[in-house]
Amino acid sequence: MQLILNVLWLVLVGFWMALGYIVAGLICCVLIVTIPWGIASFRIANYVLWPFGREAVEKPGAGVPSMLGNVIWLIVAGWWLAIGHLFTSIALAITIIGIPFAWANLKLIPISLFPLGREIVDSDRRFGY
Repeated sequence: MQLILNVLWLVLVGFWMALGYIVAGLICCVLIVTIPWGIASFRIANYVLWPFGREAVEKPGAGVPSMLGNVIWLIVAGWWLAIGHLFTSIALAITIIGIPFAWANLKLIPISLFPLGREIVDSDRRFGY
């Protein structure tokens, strides 16, 4: 089931949202100081391409530097990407088949706002199976 959902997601939403994260990552990689945000953006782009069966969890040991980095990310790029997820989820929620994808899009908003200090793991790994 996850494979079917991921393929449909990729066609309907995933490619375009991942493209937004890739553009943000490339812009962040222009300056040496902003490379950590670029890497985080590329990591999220990978997650946005194939989200079902994976989830973002807080990384143990992420502290104040991650929090400060997230504040900068929120101001510069995070809110643009979150708005993209919000509008895409509204458009998907109009159709019956799009409701699960709209919900998945809404679940991506927190990581689009605060990407540092998180990691992408398989859903099974999170629960220790």
